[in-house]
Amino acid sequence: MAQWLPAAAAVGVLAVVIVAGVALGGGDDGRGDAAPVQQAAGAAVPLTVPESVPDVIATVETTAPVTKSTLERTLSKGVAGGDVQQVQQRLTDLGFAPGPTDGIYGDETIKAVWAYEKLVLGVESNRPTGQVTPEMWDAMQEPFVIQPRRPNATPNHTEVYLPEQVLAVFQDDRPVLITHMSSGTNEEWCEEVTISPGEYGNRDGEEPIVRGECGRSNTPGGVFEYYRQVEGIRDSALGSMWNPVYFNYGIAIHGALNVPLQPASHGCIRIPLGISEGLQDLMGMGDQVFVWDGEKEPEENGSPPPTFNWLDPDYETTTTIPESTTTVPESTTTGPTTTVAATTPTNTVPNSTAPANTAAPTTQAPVVTSPPTAPPTTTPTTVATTTTSTTSTTLVGVGG
Repeated sequence: MAQWLPAAAAVGVLAVVIVAGVALGGGDDGRGDAAPVQQAAGAAVPLTVPESVPDVIATVETTAPVTKSTLERTLSKGVAGGDVQQVQQRLTDLGFAPGPTDGIYGDETIKAVWAYEKLVLGVESNRPTGQVTPEMWDAMQEPFVIQPRRPNATPNHTEVYLPEQVLAVFQDDRPVLITHMSSGTNEEWCEEVTISPGEYGNRDGEEPIVRGECGRSNTPGGVFEYYRQVEGIRDSALGSMWNPVYFNYGIAIHGALNVPLQPASHGCIRIPLGISEGLQDLMGMGDQVFVWDGEKEPEENGSPPPTFNWLDPDYETTTTIPESTTTVPESTTTGPTTTVAATTPTNTVPNSTAPANTAAPTTQAPVVTSPPTAPPTTTPTTVATTTTSTTSTTLVGVGG
């Protein structure tokens, strides 16, 4: 009995640590930049790195002569014509997403050219021009294809290249989507967040939660799998997401209105909003996701969780409470209740106090920064209340 006690105690401690990490978000000093408990407990087990890693560019061997067209001008935003249409078609054939081949050089085409410059030409992630020069068009017509770095993965899989800020989805080793993206900034933040029911931090809730949280915006490299997806807009501790597909706790690939050249997210992978409309049709639960961080191969990192959020101890909020149509007990901390005589109601409401319309448009994805609420049936009365968080820095949800 004595000789087995140390081993039994160690197993018990490990089990408690793992359960605590899952429930609270990990960490051992109240800070999200500490190594999460799950990772420290050995959840991120290094995998076998393939001996030969293919380049993403593969030359197509052909004996037939290559027929090329010439470009008489540099293509940039706003131009239109048959030459633009040719470029759009070539980008589409390679797997990029320039939008419809309509001959109009718009934002979608520019972001597709960004991805091409970064992935194929090796341009630094924050320095692509978004333009197609005659020389660039000549090279674009060479016989080559984009191939996966992990051809022996699940038949359908995703590769995320953080140094290039490019994402590629492969089906049977053929690229079906290559897009510009924006990942985590690796900076700390403290914000008021809204967490929809079902998201981390509000798993079993029925209403959205609004509270102050802090975190670190990191996107870990490693090997993961898709395990959940939600259609439409979701609010989480990491921000608002459109059509998210989750692969590492609360980290997801999702559509966003703002997808700049530099990393800008709290850890998720942002892609252009229009591209995200068909995103979930290309992915299946269990498909592998390989994330390159520029330092190690994904298999060397294993499957590490992201940095976990913690509650903001200095959080304060001012809440606007609409007048209810039901009787509300008088608060003991407010002044006397003022009775308003039942007279003919007025419909005149100053514009400065009219509530903002937060209803989602039917033609495009909205950017939602607070949970939608049902419109009041009477003229709203604003009551400012200040709530100061008295919680400790207990870790909650998942940040990244």
